[in-house]
Amino acid sequence: MRTIITFILISLISLLGLNAQKEQKEILIVGTMHTVPKIVKKSYKPMLRRAINYNPTAIYVESPRGNDTSSWEYLKDGWSKNYKAFYYLSDSIQKSFVPNTEKYNSILNKSFSQMSSEDLDFMITTFAYNRDNANHEFYTYIKKNGVNGSKSPTRHEDGDLTFKLALSKDMKLLTSMDDQQTNGEYHNAWAKCSKEGQKNGNNNIISKLNKKAYNSSIFPAIFRGLGNHTNKRKSLERLHKMSSFEYAKVITDGCTEGLRYWNERNQRMAKNIAEQVIASSSERNIVLVGASHVIGLEKELKENYPNLKIVLVGE
Repeated sequence: MRTIITFILISLISLLGLNAQKEQKEILIVGTMHTVPKIVKKSYKPMLRRAINYNPTAIYVESPRGNDTSSWEYLKDGWSKNYKAFYYLSDSIQKSFVPNTEKYNSILNKSFSQMSSEDLDFMITTFAYNRDNANHEFYTYIKKNGVNGSKSPTRHEDGDLTFKLALSKDMKLLTSMDDQQTNGEYHNAWAKCSKEGQKNGNNNIISKLNKKAYNSSIFPAIFRGLGNHTNKRKSLERLHKMSSFEYAKVITDGCTEGLRYWNERNQRMAKNIAEQVIASSSERNIVLVGASHVIGLEKELKENYPNLKIVLVGE
């Protein structure tokens, strides 16, 4: 009798374990290089094939969320001309446009090929009204290039990869996850650390790291393998080291501030991703983000959200 009870308990535990494993949500992180030179304009293609084969149920992108007032407060006069222009476009549309939820949902229920030019214009305006930069750019891209995407690479990897992935899967919406509220402070810290590094040897260290990163990418670039090379852990760790100021052997105020702002931004981005993944029904989530952020996001997600499975595309 005891043997039977033990067997039943083991079976139940195994079934519960299998169900938990089956229901575990996964996040696949892909590092991009943002804008690339013409010579490597097709570098996104291997990553696009992997992303398509992954068959994601949600796509997360490095763009500020519409309701992130702290980030937009900085971005409206911040470093990016595109974000600045979008903020003031959104501001003007909010004063004149009247949203129509029923029409919005009706268009979302269509396939991309069924959407008319008027449908796309309405969606583009709606996204601007909602300060949803990611989907505003996505639908503007469709209006310009059609449902098959641009025939020639735009050299903007985030778009070449993200938009073509979404179109191939008929996924109507991208999910934003970025946080840029302290980017101004981060850039100031970068300048300060660089100035300090002129005399203490830190600048020599990062110059060597940059040279090593460049030299290691030449061969992959020639054979169209730069996307794969960028997503190797060694490459990602080098990029993280340079962006986070962890390369600095002499600890200075500027480098310390830069490290703090970099880590805090990755913490907030990871929180934005995880909370939205957990709240959704999506099981296979792909995150497309600047390659320098990958190691920091992996660390934050694994440490703070152990119920989520975190995978890097290069592994």
